[in-house]
Amino acid sequence: MNLRFAAVALVGAFTFSLAFAVPASAQTPDLAAIARASGTPDIPGLKMVWLAPWGDPAKAHPWRNIIVHQTEGPSGSARGGAQEQNKNPTRRGVMVWVETDGTVYWAVAENLVPTHTDGADRNDNKYIDNSKTYRQVNKDTSIGVEFAGNYPDVTRGATEAQVAAWRILVKVLRARYGIPLERVYAHNWIDFKDARYCEGCALAKLAREWGE
Repeated sequence: MNLRFAAVALVGAFTFSLAFAVPASAQTPDLAAIARASGTPDIPGLKMVWLAPWGDPAKAHPWRNIIVHQTEGPSGSARGGAQEQNKNPTRRGVMVWVETDGTVYWAVAENLVPTHTDGADRNDNKYIDNSKTYRQVNKDTSIGVEFAGNYPDVTRGATEAQVAAWRILVKVLRARYGIPLERVYAHNWIDFKDARYCEGCALAKLAREWGE
């Protein structure tokens, strides 16, 4: 009898272990599928505040690039910036704002074009080959993502929470709009900016290093 119980227990334990041995791919969220949704989907790993819901991606503005910005606002300023952007979508600003705690604010409907990086005047090949960006990577072609919190020290990098959010967010943006990896840019790679620091450079480099 004891042997029988032992055998049953062994089979049960084996079945239990199999239940938790499901391939990781079966448990990993399909970001590509989520990225094609409409409305206000839950995106695993992101705390998303939807000020403007997604529509039909086929009807979105034809975005071709992503530009990383860093604002000289204090911690907590992303929410206010996103709210103001939502009230006046085409004002100077961006579509997506990221707070220091990693909260992402989707501020503007994806068929509208906020005003950012409208110069695209860098033509010196200092960081990248600008022959592909000069007068081309601008507000009309690019999604802007603003990372808040580098005040009063503009050289301060993004927080760990922002980097973690960016790792997921950049994949979602690229999947939703079909943007190639090499079209993720730092503000300072394509536009002249504050000489004290390279705006968005570290985050854009990370996105390219993470790859597909």
